[in-house]
Amino acid sequence: MTVKPEKRLTKLVLRFGSIDWEKATAKQYELEKDERVWRAFINGYAKNGFVIFDEEALPREELLEKLSELKPEIRKEEAVTVGELIESSYSWNNILGRMES
Repeated sequence: MTVKPEKRLTKLVLRFGSIDWEKATAKQYELEKDERVWRAFINGYAKNGFVIFDEEALPREELLEKLSELKPEIRKEEAVTVGELIESSYSWNNILGRMES
């Protein structure tokens, strides 16, 4: 499968009302198995997280339905390109960011 770097993805930053670390771990694993989800992080202790997904392939309503038992609240929404996501994942970004500050 080839994906163009300019492909648009959706990032939802979430707050959860009903969650613990076990539910968070299980739900994050479930989301990450779905090839329509590019990144998922759910923190059961802080009750927050984010999901980056392809909204053309995975409708937002379906994603929120998968998360419904955790009572998600959308705090922020961003558009991210595949290129930006990949670049932000490079470990050298973390090192350069610390060196510049």
